[in-house]
Amino acid sequence: MKFFLIIYLVLFLNISFNLFSKKPIQESLLDGQEIYNDFCVQCHLEDGKGIKGIYPPLAKSDFLKDINQTISSIKYGLKGPITVNGEKYNSIMVSQGLDDEEISDVVNYILNSWGNSTNKLITEEIVTSIKR
Repeated sequence: MKFFLIIYLVLFLNISFNLFSKKPIQESLLDGQEIYNDFCVQCHLEDGKGIKGIYPPLAKSDFLKDINQTISSIKYGLKGPITVNGEKYNSIMVSQGLDDEEISDVVNYILNSWGNSTNKLITEEIVTSIKR
């Protein structure tokens, strides 16, 4: 009887953890928009179009197709030449010091704004798994 009670308790805790630990996409998008407005809008602008030749666009950006590179650039910063939508950029983007949950939220916001769309939810666990 104790064995079944322990199994039941472990199962219940596992289900509860999974139900309550994952942020709904709408909440993530709202949090991501706030983070974007606080940290990203200065360079990439409100419409996500950036400044040609200086700050690359996030709107309809082919750079966002590589989710790992997108997350890494926010998490660790980005330095050196890149090409976005056929345009070359060679600026420095410093890490903003965001935690993994904030990064997942802002990536979800960017991936679902300005003509970008995805069915994939970027979670804190995905961000945590990205290493330099």
